[in-house]
Amino acid sequence: MSNLNGKVAVVTGASKGIGASIAEHLAADGASVVVNYSSSKAGADAVVDNIKGNGGKATAVQGNVAKPEDIKRLFQETVAAYGKVDILINNAGIYEFGPLDAITPEHFHKQFDLNVLGLLLTTQEAVKHFPPEGGTILNIGSIVGPMPAPMGSVYSATKAAVDAITVSLSKELGPKKIRVNSLNPGMVDTEGYRAAGLAESAERKYVEAGTPLGRIAHPDDIAKAAVFFASDDSGWITGQIVVAAGGFRM
Repeated sequence: MSNLNGKVAVVTGASKGIGASIAEHLAADGASVVVNYSSSKAGADAVVDNIKGNGGKATAVQGNVAKPEDIKRLFQETVAAYGKVDILINNAGIYEFGPLDAITPEHFHKQFDLNVLGLLLTTQEAVKHFPPEGGTILNIGSIVGPMPAPMGSVYSATKAAVDAITVSLSKELGPKKIRVNSLNPGMVDTEGYRAAGLAESAERKYVEAGTPLGRIAHPDDIAKAAVFFASDDSGWITGQIVVAAGGFRM
């Protein structure tokens, strides 16, 4: 059974959805959690309040992880609050779908600057604050990384890049006792998913019909797996890409 007492976790993009659930589950297992958000202060504060209401430790820190200066401040505030970083969950990301003829430099850079460059720069800064005994990094990718989706060439490419980064950094950071893994969800019932009108969509029905476990994921399905990767229970696992999609295959 995992136990994160004494550990400090930073979860990017944690004001809602998968990130919020991961933050709450890490705190429930004993970690002190930094709930990072870019624009939704109310959402991040609600996550912190929920964690504290359940006896956990958390603080919200604003920062757009596509901006190097925000990344630096995120970890400065983390260290000021808790003294170190043991766990980094790279969850912040954005997705936009569209056909080939609709792709523009803006469409490309908006996704790559956050999903790929932002993840790399966040990891770069986090590692500076890991203790000598190491720690763990979990990148939240997507099923479309290993199984690219139509109309999603750019987004799929960002998530394929995340998987490549994961394997590369696991080799580079292993000697520092830092483990790096990717957790790649399929369709998840989040606020963003519902706002996009997917709750009753043909896409959902298609995914459910093709999923051996018969449903799409809830955020806590992903969060529970994230806690495993964050904990010493997965201490001999690094450089792995795990698809969490109930058995669904594109």
